[in-house]
Amino acid sequence: MKILRNYLNKIKPNFEEGGKLSALRSVFDGMETFLFVPNDTAKNGSNIHDAIDSKRIMSFVVIALLPALLVGMYNIGYQNYLAAGQEGTLIQMFLYGLLVMLPKIIVSYGVGLGIEFIAAQLKKEEIHEGFLVSGLLIPMIVPVGCPLWIIAIATAFAVIFAKEVFGGTGMNIVNVALIARAFIFFAYPSVISGDSVWVATESIFGLGCDLPDGYTCATALQFAANGAEITGAAGAALTSCDMLSGLMPGSIGETSVIAIALGAALLLWSGVASWKIMLSVFVGGIAMSLLFENTLPENPVAQVPFWQHLILGGFCFGAVFMATDPVTSARTEVGKHIYGFGIGAMAILIRVLNPGYPEGMMLAILLMNVTAPFIDYCVVQANVNARARRLTKKN
Repeated sequence: MKILRNYLNKIKPNFEEGGKLSALRSVFDGMETFLFVPNDTAKNGSNIHDAIDSKRIMSFVVIALLPALLVGMYNIGYQNYLAAGQEGTLIQMFLYGLLVMLPKIIVSYGVGLGIEFIAAQLKKEEIHEGFLVSGLLIPMIVPVGCPLWIIAIATAFAVIFAKEVFGGTGMNIVNVALIARAFIFFAYPSVISGDSVWVATESIFGLGCDLPDGYTCATALQFAANGAEITGAAGAALTSCDMLSGLMPGSIGETSVIAIALGAALLLWSGVASWKIMLSVFVGGIAMSLLFENTLPENPVAQVPFWQHLILGGFCFGAVFMATDPVTSARTEVGKHIYGFGIGAMAILIRVLNPGYPEGMMLAILLMNVTAPFIDYCVVQANVNARARRLTKKN
């Protein structure tokens, strides 16, 4: 690392003001601060120093996403071989999933980081690190059959209109990755609808199996919305073990509850995510599930057991990695409970009352993102009023 540090110090003058590559200053700064912790200090004003900077926080989130990503890659190959009625080794299934997933990740990062680099150059600002997480989240929350060009367009739309127009990292009011998914849902609904192709259908470099043209496989929530038995790619009924392990059709990173739980443990241990938001999301989901189960006996989605609501679709993934986004979530301690409960309750509300859209987590989080500042305002104002009343009584 010392050799790399010395090399960067040697070429750094070329990127500073007056250097021959000064136009690329923000690009160099982004690479340098990604590799090494900046040693710059503030010239004036009071500052609170923390043990890690935002780049390291983002790195924790990326590491926490890895278990869900790796299981998702394996599940891509597993579902492909299962649908074809063929057997494959664990390595074959994982490599097939890796080859399917890698282009999506490359496109997401390439488009998103490209736009952020250009924006930083135009504004003569440093490159922010927020897209380190969003760039990985986007390919993980889309179905495996989503075309690369759609991912590219959705990523560009999300970065420009949900982030850069608001001022960049830390200024966006809604989750960037979810805006990309929402764009696909509304602009190309056939790609992300519940009964679309949720299993990879073509072999790659001799790995995987070619499935018949027009092969379709619905998600578990779509089966529930139709009041049918929940089955997988081969038509066999899904067990609770399948749902927990993630061996079922669905968005790439959202199927494995066990892998998501490992990521949640890391985020909570490191203090990056709020346990109050996570817990409140599940409490809200359970409460709304039980409420509908007792009041709408004729609705098939309402009759789904509350525990299945929690482990199917993107509920767990959204609760752990989306709802806890520190930029777009509530910041007051009481507000975090209200915010999380609202997400869980609204997700089930959308699932039950809109059978055409059985996955309600995306819209629930986006709606609560917009509501979060108002929640914080109400909590703060309530505290101010309470203190004013106490002061009045004393006087």
